[in-house]
Parts: sequence; C-alpha cells; structure tokens
Amino acid sequence: MFDHVKFGVTNYSASKAFFLKALEPLGVAVVSEGSPTYGVEMSSKGKASLCLYQSDEKSAHLHLAFTAENRRQVEAFYRAALEAGGKDNGALGLRPHYHANYYAAFVIGPDGHNIEAVCHTAVA
Repeated sequence: MFDHVKFGVTNYSASKAFFLKALEPLGVAVVSEGSPTYGVEMSSKGKASLCLYQSDEKSAHLHLAFTAENRRQVEAFYRAALEAGGKDNGALGLRPHYHANYYAAFVIGPDGHNIEAVCHTAVA
C-alpha cells in the first residue's frame, strides 16, 4: 500500500542508528541519504521505504509495524532493538487475540514510537 513513510526525529543520528540496527534482521539497509534535514531512506529489497529526517519538533507517537518473513526474524529484531537502546513494549510471542498466527514483539524507539516486527505465518 505505501511507497514510503517519512517523519521527523529529534536526534537524527541516534534514530538512524537505532532503526538500522533494529531492522537489520529484516533486511533493511540505507537506500539513499542526504543532509540530516533531508534525511535517510531505508528499505528492504526495494519494498516500501522508511525515511527519517532531523526535526526540532517532536512528532506524535507512531506505531510502526514491520513485516518479518519468519519468527526468527521477529526474535532477531527484538534482540537487536533492545541492544540498540529500545525499551521493551511487548515481549516476543503469539498474540491470538489479533489472530492465531500473529507472532510479534514491540519496542519503544528513541522518540517514543512503538516499533513492532510481526510474522503472520504458522511456521516457526
């Protein structure tokens, strides 16, 4: 549905480092980058992009859910996000109240955004 999502962050270098480390297990890498006020574009295999730029204004908290191909990627995301300074906001596990195979983990990132990795397949 989306081609890209772009939003401002209050600490560009910290947010860029956090997202790159946290999303690396999902295959996300830098596609292009300009000055901090222009920002960085990150994507996985040419799919939709996440774009960040330096802003003095703190944006409303977002919930960003990233697709994982398998549960191991969700687990790797969770570990990497915590190592990158994220705060736990929902440990690894199934969430059958969403649907039977909803396997996810949630962390709070540098600007207070709720960052999630989710796998919808039944296979571990």
